[in-house]
Amino acid sequence: MGYNVFQKILVNHEIDLNQKELALVPDQVLTQDATATPVFLQVEAMGLKKVKPFVVSYLDHNTLQIDNKNPDDHLYLQGIAKKIGANLSRPGNGICHQVHLENFVKPGGILLGSDSHTPTAGGAGMLGIGAGGLDVAVAIAGEPYFVPKPEVIGVKLIGKLTPWSTAKDIILSILKEVTVKGGVGKVFEYFGEGVKTLSVYERATICNMGAEMGATSSLFPSDEITLSYLKSLGREQDWLELKPDFDAQYDKLIEIDLSNIEPMVALPHSPDNVRKVSEVAGTPLFQVAIGSCTNSSYKDMAVAASILKGKKVAENVSLVISPGSRRILSKMSETGILKDLVDAGARILEATCGPCNGVGQAPAAGTNTLRTYNRNYQGRSGTKDANVFLASPETAAVSAIFGYIADPRQMGIYPEIDIPESLFDNGNLLIVARKQKEDQEVIKGPNIKPMPVGEPLEQDLTLQAALIAGDNVSTDDILPGGANMLALRSNIPASVPYVFSRIDKDFSKNIDQLPKTWVVVGGENYGQGSSREHAVMVPMSIGMKAVLVKSFARIYRKNLINYGIVPLTFINSADYDKISLGDVLLIACIKEQIKNQNMILLNQTKGIDIEVQCILSKREEEILLAGGLLNYVRSKFSE
Repeated sequence: MGYNVFQKILVNHEIDLNQKELALVPDQVLTQDATATPVFLQVEAMGLKKVKPFVVSYLDHNTLQIDNKNPDDHLYLQGIAKKIGANLSRPGNGICHQVHLENFVKPGGILLGSDSHTPTAGGAGMLGIGAGGLDVAVAIAGEPYFVPKPEVIGVKLIGKLTPWSTAKDIILSILKEVTVKGGVGKVFEYFGEGVKTLSVYERATICNMGAEMGATSSLFPSDEITLSYLKSLGREQDWLELKPDFDAQYDKLIEIDLSNIEPMVALPHSPDNVRKVSEVAGTPLFQVAIGSCTNSSYKDMAVAASILKGKKVAENVSLVISPGSRRILSKMSETGILKDLVDAGARILEATCGPCNGVGQAPAAGTNTLRTYNRNYQGRSGTKDANVFLASPETAAVSAIFGYIADPRQMGIYPEIDIPESLFDNGNLLIVARKQKEDQEVIKGPNIKPMPVGEPLEQDLTLQAALIAGDNVSTDDILPGGANMLALRSNIPASVPYVFSRIDKDFSKNIDQLPKTWVVVGGENYGQGSSREHAVMVPMSIGMKAVLVKSFARIYRKNLINYGIVPLTFINSADYDKISLGDVLLIACIKEQIKNQNMILLNQTKGIDIEVQCILSKREEEILLAGGLLNYVRSKFSE
């Protein structure tokens, strides 16, 4: 029996395919500034003097500098990168996933990142996995990243996209069927003749939004298309052919005929709420935004410029453009497409994440915004009652002209796009590590506070139900994104008032009345979305000791364990209704019960026993009992 691409990467890294839990030692690690400060503070706490893998620290999220907070983080990250030998991508150099794809991604390698969209690297045949910051800190120290062995879903692509249908429409179509929780515990691997019709950037778009399905990762083969892409960057030496064997096996197969893909759009407020563009055409728009790590390649910029050339943006629409990297922005200026966009009325933003995470360009109250981004959770745009739609750059550009959601096929012949053969770059905003500089001064400004550390479990765990939540709660719901909140990522005490503010606006008012230990009760797919561990760290700092839900998103569950928080699931989902806000719950002799996986939770308020489970690997059990990963690793290092 032959190997698929995922298996080949594991075998080439000497990883046993028969293990239930895979120990991955990444070749590369990336961080971004919304998560990186805690990562490197934890690296310092471990006493690490030098990075073990190849590390790139990107300054791409927190570039809105209205006071000292974001500059404090950047100053710290610049200093610590030099001190321990990490590479640094300076503000303005671009979005981490786009810049990494251009500069560092290598087919056949393993990339771990403190960002959920790290699987973007799969567009060039590299296994990218998003993780919580503490897992990433431990990987920087040279330790493996452990992940349950995923199912590998083979997605066979046949045929070819018709004009005006795009890679964004492929992944939106898949999301519609798989849903935002259907990819948990799975790797999606794309193969078939249709793969050859897609550029690396198009493949990267598909891999990027695999995160919206909860997938562990997404992968494309590395072929002649990949080689051509790397040549355009002057990196052909990094190419490695990597294809599935002719008799490769998959746990499940999905077949997609690309010729049947139509322009699609995700409606508010979930990436899987997908319809055909033709079904919602005419929906009025206030704003159109093109960019993000999903759709900010040169091709995305060029197709938008070609559609808009010689035309004007509708008077009721604000069109904002975010190139994915300084390299792309420079090439846009060189080829003239930047002028075409500006002349049409587009507003050109910095090459950063920007509005995707609510940093700038928030839409007006109650209005509709059409974006080429990857998430449209309620409030993520910075405006709670705005309606965010997700679509391709083609659909977005055409809609900007008309002032409402428009089917791009009405434009007739698809524009010819000239992609430069060379995308070489001088790299003047990339600081490449030569070696660590042990005497480098590391400045920690007043906004940088110590990170909380978990505590070992007590014998009996008494908890009060402090919040009852529903299905598909995102990390944005637990701790919002946006400019104000992102600036506090290094200051956990200052972040506390924002906890659960999108679920219960009065939660912060009652924090002083919370007991010493409390629990959140939730539904399916709890903790979906971003990898940021702050959604665990901040509530942990005020007493959250367990989360009891119907099911977890992958990264969030690992983050709980990493901070010594007990991840509990209902054995019978109907028991969710047996717990009310304020109920007092008891798990007696929890250390012994955890070893059995199934345990009894007593609802003392109602006098009801509820069966729950805490399924852990042996290593996860040891981490949880130690009070979290940092305590566990410190103990291991001291031994």
